Order: sequence, then C-alpha cells, then structure tokens
Amino acid sequence: MSEPLVKPVDNADDTELAQLIQFYVETLGFCPNSVLTMFHRPRIAYAFIEMNKAVMENKGRINSALKRMIAYISSHASGCRYCEAHSIRAAERYGAKYEQLENIWDYRIHPTFSPAERAALEFAVRCSTVPNSVDEDCKEELKKYWDDGEIVEITGVIALFGYLNRWNDSMGTQIEGGAVESAEKWLSKKGWTKGKHQ
Repeated sequence: MSEPLVKPVDNADDTELAQLIQFYVETLGFCPNSVLTMFHRPRIAYAFIEMNKAVMENKGRINSALKRMIAYISSHASGCRYCEAHSIRAAERYGAKYEQLENIWDYRIHPTFSPAERAALEFAVRCSTVPNSVDEDCKEELKKYWDDGEIVEITGVIALFGYLNRWNDSMGTQIEGGAVESAEKWLSKKGWTKGKHQ
C-alpha cells in the first residue's frame, strides 16, 4: 500500500484518550498509530486499550517479557510486520534476555529457552497458523508447564494479537520510528522489512 487505508486521528483534544495512551508510552515509548486509527470510533479504541491492559496484566508466572515474545511469535506466524516490530520492541523494553531476542526463532532448541517457554511459544505458532494446528500433543506439552489460568493468559495474548494482526495488515498502518529501530536491531537478519507499513 502506498499509504494507510485510514489515517490516524489527532488526539490532542481528547484528555481521556491521552490518559489511556500512557499505557502505550510505558510499553513502547509512543502511542501506536493503530490505536489512533481505531479512535475514528472512540469506543473501539477505549475497548481495545482496556482489553490490552487486561491481557497484558501479570497474574501468574507468565512475565511481561514472555507475553511480548508470545505476541511476536504469533504475529510472525500471521505475517504482520507491524505487530512483529511492536512486540519485539515491547519484549526488549520489558526485559527479555538478549540471548532470547537474538535467538527467538530457535526457541525449540536454543538453551536460553526453558521447556515451559518452548511450550508456550510453540502453542503461539500453532494457534496463529491457518488452519489452527493445536493438537493433543501440543495441548499435553502446554499443560505440563502451565495451569489453566496461565493458559488463558497465553491464549489471551495470541487472540489479542490476532485482532491486531488483522487490523494493521488490513489498514496498512504506518509504522513508527521506534518500532522500526527495534525490528531492524533484532529481526532484520531474519528478513524483516516494513512491508506495506511504510
């Protein structure tokens, strides 16, 4: 796409949205253009932000860095370059280990990933492919390491990013400089480009 399907709105006059946007300033260092595009219909933006907060809240052993790595793996499997860049940036900002960021696609074999992390990341791939490829073996491996509440958290991240992957690839959302910087640092050797998100 030569330009986004719908351009972001200018949020300068909405104090409520400005407060909600602080969530993203903490997470990414900027507010995503995707949220500002949703703001053409404010209730969608508000509902999305609240869902994002609920999904990314840590209730068990799944920390913020792992949630963002799950989001990256899911987005990569779906093919959304915008969300790949955002999620790898957030993983970096939330303290993912250098070795994990460097070897994210070797999660199945690289020693920096624990068996529990491997199970969660494999589940993310299988949830995000079409058709879905979660099977009995995948289920059993996941249940070895994570309880029901944690599996709900993992699936919540994958589902949230499923929404974002569809939104941003359909809109051709323009990618922000900070996200590009992180993607080029961690993902360019695996072929990451801006794609349609110029």
